[in-house]
Amino acid sequence: MVAFSMRKVPNREATEISHVLLCNVTQRVSFWFVVTDPSKNHTLPAVEVQSAIRMNKNRINNAFFLNDQTLEFLKIPSTLAPPMDPSVPIWIIIFGVIFCIIIVAIALLILSGIWQRRRKNKEPSEVDDAEDKCENMITIENGIPSDPLDMKGGHINDAFMTEDERLTPL
Repeated sequence: MVAFSMRKVPNREATEISHVLLCNVTQRVSFWFVVTDPSKNHTLPAVEVQSAIRMNKNRINNAFFLNDQTLEFLKIPSTLAPPMDPSVPIWIIIFGVIFCIIIVAIALLILSGIWQRRRKNKEPSEVDDAEDKCENMITIENGIPSDPLDMKGGHINDAFMTEDERLTPL
């Protein structure tokens, strides 16, 4: 993987696996390595190797099924993204969402009031027409014509009224 990373660096396309030398290998997969220059027989500068590894660190981690906490390269910072710091404070976002919900609720209340008022304006005309039709009709019960009931006005039964109620207007 280190040789692959070095091949991605300009002017280092000829780097092979044999140019990566492992030193102090232990059973815990702990080692250090150097990369030699194929044309000249000397080691490459550490800065150049570090930049090559930094560019392909995610590929190296994926090859070993590891992450930046389990595979550590000394002197190479981890590639984890820094914590996201929003450009707008969170309380403004929450305030905006709640404010929008309140505005939508008020708009719905106003619209439902308008719809109900329109329905009420339509209904009384239909009811009045039906009452007028009932008043004009004469019903015949048991062969005897009878007057229709007065739908608009009511009759007061004096037997159930007390003296106080007679003086109190309805």
